[in-house]
Amino acid sequence: MRFGRYAISIAALFSASAFAQSSVTLYGLMDTGVEYVSHANAAGDHIVRMPGITGEVPSRWGMRGVEDLGGALKAVFVLESGFNVRAGDSGQGGRLFGRQSFIGLEGPWGTLSFGRQYTMTYWAMADADILGPDIYGIGALDAFLPNGRSDNTVAYKGKFHGVTLGASYSFGRDSAGTGNSPGQGTCFGPVPGDVNQCREWSAMLKYDGTYFGIATAYDEQHGGTSAAANFFDGVPPFAIASGSDKDARLQANGYVNVMGVKIGGGWIGRRVETEGAGGSVRSNLFYLGAQYYVTPAFVVDGEGYRVIVQQHDTRATVASLRATYFLSKRTAVYGNVAYLWNSAKARYSVSAGGGGTTPAAGIGQLGAIVGVRHAF
Repeated sequence: MRFGRYAISIAALFSASAFAQSSVTLYGLMDTGVEYVSHANAAGDHIVRMPGITGEVPSRWGMRGVEDLGGALKAVFVLESGFNVRAGDSGQGGRLFGRQSFIGLEGPWGTLSFGRQYTMTYWAMADADILGPDIYGIGALDAFLPNGRSDNTVAYKGKFHGVTLGASYSFGRDSAGTGNSPGQGTCFGPVPGDVNQCREWSAMLKYDGTYFGIATAYDEQHGGTSAAANFFDGVPPFAIASGSDKDARLQANGYVNVMGVKIGGGWIGRRVETEGAGGSVRSNLFYLGAQYYVTPAFVVDGEGYRVIVQQHDTRATVASLRATYFLSKRTAVYGNVAYLWNSAKARYSVSAGGGGTTPAAGIGQLGAIVGVRHAF
């Protein structure tokens, strides 16, 4: 009788396995090129190099899986690792799966996920920011924006008739201590006895239609031990060491498709409030871009950016133009040129890919890259 019960249980297990459909996909992308940057240091010297981080898009490899649990419910997971083609080293501070690492449940009501994942700041910009995480994109003025991730995060996203709702909450946004954005320091968490230290939360409301879309999002990081706020303008990062310190970004953006041209733009307001020496600092970042497919295989796009940090008296403007030719569905070659104008006290760098190119205050930079990318 006992053997019979085991046989029935095993049969039921195999039956359930046969009923549930599952799949795992291995994917990746490699992107690099040769870059020239003028005035790469305070002495005014130029540099020619392979950038350490990105060209058009950051290189990565990963696995994603889905299992149909029945009743329109699915189990999903993503493990995604960033790496640098130049030297073969891992990105995101050397993490194994530093880009994404989460598991969740998906249904008609949306997706609920747990782990290291993007905040709503990243998702809200996905369509309006024309160049995206490009080497001469918005990351040159605020490196957090194309790297908006947090550890220990519970996130929800759901789309209903064109409207997307999203929210995330992190119990400790940088538990690995490697930094989620260059120059931002680290913020270990969660921390016993301090419910606010290293916490982060974000929310998003987005609408996508046939010809246009609009989005808004809010992201709030709390300070903690070793945490810092960096405005990337040449002013040294300052500590936000208390759980009551805040680094918040509010944004609004949109895009429209007109006669084959996609036009996108937006505004990001940042507010850092700290009880420490940094005080209260605010910035406003504006961007506007356009994209046009000359042929199905050849696309030209460009974008302009303007940032103003009032308390630092720093400002910068970037103009970036890019052309991409698709050799196949997986492989493309591209060329990208950009120029950055710094105000008298600003030391922004035009290149968001690899660092080490900070000019003297008030000096502009020219950046140019020719590269190739391949998806697999």
